[in-house]
Order: sequence, then structure tokens, then C-alpha cells
Amino acid sequence: MQHTPIPNGYRMNAQGHLIHEGMIKPIDSARDKLVLELVEQARRLHEALARFKGRAFGDIEAFVDLSVEQYGTKRGGTKGNVSLLSFDGRYMIKKAVQESIAFDERLQAARVLIDECLHDWTEGARPEVITLVNDAFRTDTKGEIRTARVLALRRLEITDERWQRAMQAISEACQVVGSKSYIRIYERVGHSDQYRPISLDIAGV
Repeated sequence: MQHTPIPNGYRMNAQGHLIHEGMIKPIDSARDKLVLELVEQARRLHEALARFKGRAFGDIEAFVDLSVEQYGTKRGGTKGNVSLLSFDGRYMIKKAVQESIAFDERLQAARVLIDECLHDWTEGARPEVITLVNDAFRTDTKGEIRTARVLALRRLEITDERWQRAMQAISEACQVVGSKSYIRIYERVGHSDQYRPISLDIAGV
């Protein structure tokens, strides 16, 4: 991307027009200065958080390897949730792995079987079952199936053979498509067994 050179004494506005600095209102200059100062501070914080995240994940993985080696064995991979406590129990660090789940084409077979059941059960079907099924297959604002609600259908105790085949199709259609790892840090509340998070999210500070 090419940047248009800006002559001395001029500023470029949001529309890409060159404006002489003498024509810029003092309040607009003050606002611009404030925004640029805060953005620069935010960039430094972002970089610091990125460095902390990299170091924290690396240090935790190294420590878990060290701990496992005490028993003369090695881990098969880095996947898994880990909780680490300080010696006095005041602080706790959790590394959590959250998997992303999606369904393949076999979900359509499950929907056909479920629809057959609902059609035959129309007279005597419990309204809450119909509501649960319809809600489970309703897409979210991004047009995606809400996986948790589809998987929740498997908890319904329905013995119809077609329903059981549909639940098997749902289980087999479920695919792990990715995972994200998170680090959460907690501080104990007084001498209780409760912990409150030390937020690294600007909205939670």
C-alpha cells in the first residue's frame, strides 16, 4: 500500500484530504493528540501482553514436562488442562484448552431421522421436545448451527430406533476442527476456598 507524502505544515484528514495545520480547530488537534497518545500506550500494552502470553505458555509447558519427568515418563502431547497453585495457595494459574466443534454432512441424516420421528409423533409428542429440536437446529446470527444445543439432544431419553440412529449420526458427525489455549490467573478471596480472576481484559479491570 502506497502512502501519499504529506507536505510540512499539513495533515491528512479521514477523507484523505490535505488540510493546513492552521485550518485545524484547536479542539480537533487536542482530540487527535489524545487519541494518538492512548493508541500508542495501547500498542505497548498489547505487545507486553503478547510477550507475557508466549512466556507463560512456554514456562507452564516446561514445568509440566519437568513434573512428569519426576515419574520417569513423558507426555504424549501438550493438550490438556492444567492448574498450578502457589505454595501458600493464594494464587492459582489455569491453562485451559477449548476445542472448536463442527458437524459434517452426517448431521443432515440425523435431521431427516428426527423429522420422521416428529412427524409420526405429532399427535402425542411432548411440546417441549419439539421446541428443543427446532431450537437446536436453528442457526445463530452467523448462520452456524449451535453445537451445544444439538449435542444436548443426546440427553433426551427416547427409545425410538430412528431417534437412536439420529443420535448416533450426531455423535459421528461431530468433528474437532481446532482448539484454543487460554491462561487464567486467580487470587484467593481471603482464607476461603473461593478464587477471583485477575483480569487481563481491559473491560474486566
